[in-house]
Amino acid sequence: MNISIVIPLLNEAESLTELHDWIVSVMQSNSFSYEILFIDDGSTDNSWQVISSLSEKDTNVKGISFLKNFGKSQALHAGFSKAKGDVVITMDADLQDNPEEIPELHQMISKDNFDLVSGWKKKRYDSVIAKNLPSKLFNWAARRTSGVKLNDFNCGLKAYKNIVVKNIDVNGEMHRYIPVLAKNAGFAAIGEKVVKHQARKYGTTKFGVNRFINGFLDLITIWFLSRFGKRPMHLFGALGVIMFIIGFSFAFYMGIDKIFLNPSGRLITQRPTFYIALATMIIGTQSFIAGFLGELILRSKKDTKRYQIKENLNLD
Repeated sequence: MNISIVIPLLNEAESLTELHDWIVSVMQSNSFSYEILFIDDGSTDNSWQVISSLSEKDTNVKGISFLKNFGKSQALHAGFSKAKGDVVITMDADLQDNPEEIPELHQMISKDNFDLVSGWKKKRYDSVIAKNLPSKLFNWAARRTSGVKLNDFNCGLKAYKNIVVKNIDVNGEMHRYIPVLAKNAGFAAIGEKVVKHQARKYGTTKFGVNRFINGFLDLITIWFLSRFGKRPMHLFGALGVIMFIIGFSFAFYMGIDKIFLNPSGRLITQRPTFYIALATMIIGTQSFIAGFLGELILRSKKDTKRYQIKENLNLD
């Protein structure tokens, strides 16, 4: 199969039929073999009914329905686990991503040998204050922190080799950082393509200002995980040892001073330096233990299900 199109959605019933017809037109005009995977992330409208209807008419349409809203990352994870195409395309269901971009994205993966190609909505039809400016700040911070030189981390229109989506773990709200996850997994051929952004035709955006706050917090998380996620002792253990040595050195100096240099001086416990040294040693010990516990947890953790599926359509 040439292409799997993975589409996470939440309350997008109005746009689904139009999106499906548009994708099918592009696929047929380019003679692609394909599947369309709609992942309904707990919609409360009739999105699942629309998907069910589409699957009855078109066997290329497949669907997954979550019991409730688990988030876009979990929806992508579910879609990636079922995708069979050599190239996997992700796009949003709100018609702001243009299916006409798919053939060129497919070529960049299959012919130009990119592992991942991310769309760049260079010209946007969103609010400048509410979305564009915060998005630019967010993308700048993501580039500086991750080392992945993309202009638009948030663009839902992306293309992947199948092997990439099978070897990255998209969890929490890490869908914004899939290129970083791919890079950390060893897939370094990451490209970018300017894509058309279209104004929303139906409904309203599902994202508010809080997504940027969460995005920056997730950025800190992924930076930490990429640097120390598999070796927490290297951070906490090293920090703990350094702090303990500093605290112990101060305590040792005060002991020498009291015994040999100034025996008649004030008691060690009357000196502020004593409490600073004591606190430093305690914090150092706690940091070392935190690193040690992190190593134990890392080695004993088991995979847990992050979402519950209510129903599947046309999936084995």
